[in-house]
Amino acid sequence: MTFLPDGRLLVTEKPGRLLLVSTDGSSSVLFDAVPKLVYGGQGGLGDVVLHPDFAANKLVYISYAEAGEGNLAGAAVARGRLELGHPDSAAGEFKDLEVIWRQVPKVTGRGHYGHRITFSPDGNLFVSSGERQKFDPAQDMQGNLGKILRLNDDGSVPDDNPFADKGGVTAQVWTLGHRNPLGLAFDAGGRLWNHEMGPQHGDELNLVIRGQNYGYPIVSNGDHYGGKVIPDHDTRPEFAAPKTYWVPSIAPAGFIIYTADLFTDWKGNGLIGGLVSQSLIRVEFDGDKAREAERYAMGKRIREVEQGPDGAIWLLEDEKGGRLLKLTPR
Repeated sequence: MTFLPDGRLLVTEKPGRLLLVSTDGSSSVLFDAVPKLVYGGQGGLGDVVLHPDFAANKLVYISYAEAGEGNLAGAAVARGRLELGHPDSAAGEFKDLEVIWRQVPKVTGRGHYGHRITFSPDGNLFVSSGERQKFDPAQDMQGNLGKILRLNDDGSVPDDNPFADKGGVTAQVWTLGHRNPLGLAFDAGGRLWNHEMGPQHGDELNLVIRGQNYGYPIVSNGDHYGGKVIPDHDTRPEFAAPKTYWVPSIAPAGFIIYTADLFTDWKGNGLIGGLVSQSLIRVEFDGDKAREAERYAMGKRIREVEQGPDGAIWLLEDEKGGRLLKLTPR
């Protein structure tokens, strides 16, 4: 979900609906909002983010699982122009949709798309790409699976990317060795952080640094499902280690770094939604260090976290009957 300048929310639902939601709880579907997508498993409609200059250009970015030939699929990012009526009106159109990025290659399976989106302070587009439960592609520089990508806002590749001279999809790569990155956020100092699902435990919070390799599937602080051991990060110091990790798993989903004053003591903290942990996890940063500071039991799987215009914290619950929640201080 993401807030519009008029205070309303755009909310995605995995089967393919893009909702325009008012803060009083009413909602309407934006018809013809999204392209044909693959729905099933972890696939469907994903992230939604506004262009930094949305007030002028009305551009909105969405991510989704896209069908390929046969039973192949992969994540994609598209952008379109959002035209809305008066805030009291349910009218809205999503026009001129164009795909600006795709996972390469498309593969079988319905998991680990990643496809989270954020913009850097200088206007570059960052996209997380999961390794699609195929393990080795995270280290394969001939594809963009298991990577974090840095693009221009139109999907082209900046000339100063670390592997720009390699051309093709390799030029998109900012970092590699990721599993299933489901959270991207910049802190006040301009540093990019990501969280990602570990295999069986070992969920990670990483400081994302240009050109670095985060080691998956060669190293992890979790192990493969079925019990096969993966060497820990400290056995291979050439790979970037997480700044903090979770054993047992929290199953992180959704991520902000709080910038408002409403929750006074939380300014500059990270807030992560927990799926299997059914919680909101607060993380404190100290420069390039991070640690879990507190965990708040929510009793439901938390899929998304967002900061509202007034500093309130908004959460989306997961699965059937999921609610949109607004948190304010007592």
